[in-house]
Amino acid sequence: MARNIQSLERAAAMLRLLAGGERRLGLSDIASSLGLAKGTAHGILRTLQQEGFVEQDDASGRYQLGAELLRLGTTYLDVHELRARALVWTDDLARSSGESVHLGVLHQQGVLIVHHVFRPDDSRQVLEIGAMQPLHSTALGKVLSAYDPVAHSEALETDRRAYTDRTVCERDGFEHILDITRARGYAADVEETWEGIASIAAPIHDRRRMPVGAVGITGAVERLRREDELRPELVAAVRDCARAVSRDLGAGRF
Repeated sequence: MARNIQSLERAAAMLRLLAGGERRLGLSDIASSLGLAKGTAHGILRTLQQEGFVEQDDASGRYQLGAELLRLGTTYLDVHELRARALVWTDDLARSSGESVHLGVLHQQGVLIVHHVFRPDDSRQVLEIGAMQPLHSTALGKVLSAYDPVAHSEALETDRRAYTDRTVCERDGFEHILDITRARGYAADVEETWEGIASIAAPIHDRRRMPVGAVGITGAVERLRREDELRPELVAAVRDCARAVSRDLGAGRF
C-alpha cells in the first residue's frame, strides 16, 4: 500500500483549518492547532502562498485562503446552487440588455466573480470567472456592502483606494452611497473603477432572506446611460434578474 505524503497531508489540513472558523489565522494559531513546529508551519504556508492558495494580510500578518483555490474550483462552481440557479436568468439578462453579466459573491475583502456571461455581440472578450473586484467602487461590491454585514465590515477595513477621480473613498461618503443603495434596491458604478465603463447591480437573497450574492451588467457608459442618467429599463432588467434568482433560491417575493 502506498504511503501518504506527509507534507501534502499537512498542507491539506492547513487549508481545511483556514476554510473554517476564523476568517484569518496567525502562524502560532495554525501551528498549535495542527500540532506543528512554527518553522514547519511557516514553510508550508510560504509554499501555499507562492502558489496562490494562501494569502497573508499585510497589516496583521494573518493568513487566509487565496483566490487561486476558487479559480481551480470552477468545476465545483458549475454545481454551486447560486450559480446553477442563476444560469438561465443571467443568459436572459445578457440578451435583453445587450451587455455582459457578472455574478459575484463576497470573498475576503472583495467580490469574486463566479459567473460571467459575455456581451452578445462579436467583440473580443475575456472570461472573468475567478477575477476579484473591489467592494467600495464597483456596483457588485456596493450591493454586497449594503446588504451583507460581513461585506460591510470588510469594505470599511480595507484600503479604499481611488481607481479614478470619481471613486468615493471617504468613509462618510461611502456610507451615504450604501444608504442610497438600500433605499433604491440597486447600486451603480459610473467610471468609479474603470474609465469609460459603467455597471448596475442588485442583490440576491436566499430562502432565509440573507444576501448571498449580487448580479449586474457592465458596459460602456454611453450605452448604460441616457442624458446623464442610467437607463431605467436596464435598472429594471437587473433588478428583475436578481429577484428571479432569489425566488429560485426560495426567497419568495421582494
